[in-house]
Amino acid sequence: MMSWFSSLFPFWKPVTLPREGQDGTILHAFCWSFDTIRKHLPEIAEAGFTMVQTSPANRCFVGESGGMDIYGKGKWYYHYQPTDWTIGNYQMGTKQAFARMAKEAARYGIRVLVDVLPNHTAFERTAVSRVFIDAVGGDDKLYHANGLNLIEDYNDRYQCTTGAVGGLPDVNTENPLFQHYFLTYINELIALGAGGFRYDTAKHIGLPSDPKDAKARRNNFWPVMTGRESVYGLSLAKKQELFIYGEVLQDKNTKEREYAQYIGVTASTYGGCLRHVLEAKDFRCEDLKSWHHKANPKQLVTWVESHDTYCNEGESAHLTDAQIRCGWTFLAARASGVPLFFNRPAGSAPGNRWGNNRIGERGNDNFFHPEVVAANRFRQAMRGERESLFFSPDGSVAEVARGSRGVALVNLGERHPISLPTSLLDGHYTDAVHGTPFLVSRGKLSGIVEAEHAYVLQISRQV
Repeated sequence: MMSWFSSLFPFWKPVTLPREGQDGTILHAFCWSFDTIRKHLPEIAEAGFTMVQTSPANRCFVGESGGMDIYGKGKWYYHYQPTDWTIGNYQMGTKQAFARMAKEAARYGIRVLVDVLPNHTAFERTAVSRVFIDAVGGDDKLYHANGLNLIEDYNDRYQCTTGAVGGLPDVNTENPLFQHYFLTYINELIALGAGGFRYDTAKHIGLPSDPKDAKARRNNFWPVMTGRESVYGLSLAKKQELFIYGEVLQDKNTKEREYAQYIGVTASTYGGCLRHVLEAKDFRCEDLKSWHHKANPKQLVTWVESHDTYCNEGESAHLTDAQIRCGWTFLAARASGVPLFFNRPAGSAPGNRWGNNRIGERGNDNFFHPEVVAANRFRQAMRGERESLFFSPDGSVAEVARGSRGVALVNLGERHPISLPTSLLDGHYTDAVHGTPFLVSRGKLSGIVEAEHAYVLQISRQV
């Protein structure tokens, strides 16, 4: 039976993320400058990441005299407050620096994803570029009619898609002059080497079925930005090659299926379930076999934590790096979902969220820990292999088996012996991370696992 959406638009199919993107992993280089990313591309490639996500590249609000603390004298979220959609800002670097970074990333076979945010401008409206305002038709054309009113009910689609998120003035994304201006920015990023985009606050940008703002004739932002429509003769460049997903945080009325007609979407509920498992040290406390999402799992971007869960209320900041690695290994080993690894600030720890507290610098070392590297490589090596999940009776250990070729093991508990069902062929195996021996006999995997450790076994290592 066709969904209501398919019956109305039978020629539209859910978006398909590029195949090599589905088998890869994303490093979110949170607050790294373009030059810093470029300098550390060998490290990123060695760690097995196939994509790197930058912080926003657009011109942004300059707060606190241009201070460069992640949080303090300066703020990470200033680069989420656009003042114009041109490339380069004081926190991330210049247009030329972006171009150098993207060119170098191509040499390593790494796709650059740029965080883009068309939904709103900076709080300080006087900081918004006059050139930009004039280009979109003047002050009256810039914001939605409802765009300065705070959202009171996030499940009211009219408020959600036309109101001010957290007080940030809501741009009239249905204005064709704005669409042309923003798409020019997107195409310029593509011309410089961007291979895809993360759309910030995507669920706050209206879909064709959503109620229209008084200033909107059609809700056609997503058809234009995904290349299904042009605007004033301008179309999205290289639309078949791009990896595009949106921050579509799940709630009661998010319209997950309709967003998935256009872009990949975030599995935010699944991330919350996984964090609960890590906190409880018990895989039985949540159903992790279900993706808790209405979209096809191959359209999902997954995470243990995101910059929002870490930075805003700090809901994931109490997790240790070892817990993050355990969660990451489980996610990366799975057959579906494209996992994103949030790189925490350098020097950070539970109780010290901001660490060395400098925008532009590389984050901590967890992204190239041997467990993370092994999980990334395992994911690519297991391409096309079916998935089976097994859990220990006490819930402390998870096994992600990929056909008969490989297994990823995660132990959230103390050091103890295990005996789990498996699809691996009988034989002796040596873990790729720690050199730990395991035995498979008559469909049972046995060995000793250390506290909060992750392990990777592959058929190529059979002896």
